[in-house]
Amino acid sequence: MPKLDVYKVKKDFAILDQRVNDEPLVYLDNAATTQKPKYVLEAVQSYYETDNANVHRGVHTLAERATASYEAAREKVTQFIHAKSSKEILFTRGATTGLNWVAKFAEQLLQAGDEVLITVMEHHSNIIPWQQACQKTGAKLVYAYLKDGQLDLEDFQQKVTSKTKFASVAHVSNVLGCQNPVKELAKLVHEVGAYMIVDAAQSAPYLPLDVQDLDCDFLTFSGHKMLAPTGVGVLYGKEEVLQLMDPVEFGGEMIDFVYEQSANWKELPWKFEAGTPNIAGAIGLGAAVDYLSQLGMENVWRHEQDLVAYVLPKLQEIEGLTVYGPQDVSRHAGVIAFNVDGIHPHDLATALDYEGVAVRAGHHCAQPLMRYLKISSAARASFSIYNSKEDCDRLVQAILAAKEYFNGTL
Repeated sequence: MPKLDVYKVKKDFAILDQRVNDEPLVYLDNAATTQKPKYVLEAVQSYYETDNANVHRGVHTLAERATASYEAAREKVTQFIHAKSSKEILFTRGATTGLNWVAKFAEQLLQAGDEVLITVMEHHSNIIPWQQACQKTGAKLVYAYLKDGQLDLEDFQQKVTSKTKFASVAHVSNVLGCQNPVKELAKLVHEVGAYMIVDAAQSAPYLPLDVQDLDCDFLTFSGHKMLAPTGVGVLYGKEEVLQLMDPVEFGGEMIDFVYEQSANWKELPWKFEAGTPNIAGAIGLGAAVDYLSQLGMENVWRHEQDLVAYVLPKLQEIEGLTVYGPQDVSRHAGVIAFNVDGIHPHDLATALDYEGVAVRAGHHCAQPLMRYLKISSAARASFSIYNSKEDCDRLVQAILAAKEYFNGTL
């Protein structure tokens, strides 16, 4: 496929054509949320202007059109991640909701003495639900740690035991930028009869995903990190596993029959989608999948890698700047967390904003990882399809300017 034309892509994102603090905007906070292309915004607007109706419930024309668009989005996601069937695709509010649903399922199965295995690099959304599940059941939450800025595979393997019932791992760390070998991890986990969950919030926007090849039992991601609206996401689950799960929410739409003292549920996937769903969000997610698929996910990933190969060495050359995660560009995704000696990350982010460069600063919802790294917070630059090498240069120049301002030296 032809190489991604970043300058052509950038024209699809009107929000990027503005000045911040009298400087052209360079948006590098994509791990938090991505901008939305015109194609996605038009799809959402079209739904509200022409098809606005509730789904699955009406036989009038608008309801049928809305239902068709909503279910078409589910089918697009099915193909995007190579699930076996659209029955395996549940629409959620985001990756956080998906992880909470799976942790609730775990509460049905866990017993005292069982173990749940995660890693120290996980986002809070992949820590707290498991803490709660373990506290309620008497199970133990076990952590695998790091080696050379990425997952220590030997440590993970040693901690997969007959006691392990669930393992939940980020595909790509939202701080370290490392890509975890989830296919290999799933094999280890399945050998002891446990379930494997993948948090794909940072990988779904950039990596070609094939859930059948990964052989994970669950995989979840958020739409807003992959060009879609906020408030919509996906939980994939193997059909045979989803059949075992109870719904987390109850009400209209997810029921088949309701009696005075009991009810039974619709078939998959609708038994998990109580109430009126985020219809416009799902349609927007379908449009985002269309947009990314047209670019080609191999091209999207190659572009991400090209940017990392260009900017990571430049950052590593800055005196006093520490990059967290793998130092080898071939092992680093487009999420780069760093600190500069003598400058608090929040001050650094503010200084970069004065230069029109938007980055994130804080603990990135990964406080256990921060403590493990012996830091309280970090700055983070994260890249997307509309970022260019010129954006990378602006980042480096802005860091050098901040360094000169705060420390009086380059």
